[in-house]
Amino acid sequence: MTKEEKIIERLKRKILYLGLMLPGSISEQYNVCGKAGCKCKNAKNPVKHGPYYQLSYTLAGKSSSFFIKQKDLSEVRRRIKRFKVFKQLIVDLTQAYIALVRKKGFERS
Repeated sequence: MTKEEKIIERLKRKILYLGLMLPGSISEQYNVCGKAGCKCKNAKNPVKHGPYYQLSYTLAGKSSSFFIKQKDLSEVRRRIKRFKVFKQLIVDLTQAYIALVRKKGFERS
């Protein structure tokens, strides 16, 4: 097994064992409701509702988002971090495939 083939196998194992992941980023949002007399409508010291957390992402050219409960924030952040690692591993794997083809050609790789 060549050095490139060993690198490819190592990267594939890393990708396989990454675990659950999510693309995107988290935003914190606050809201003003429609109820007259609510604290969020106070003229002198308005207090908006929130925070609310939202995950926004683009996948296959389509943007989307959904709300995240505060109790799930740390897990969602871990999954976003894993996705960033995944993207880098894909770049590394692609580079290793290219190196293998350059070394062995198309017939033997």
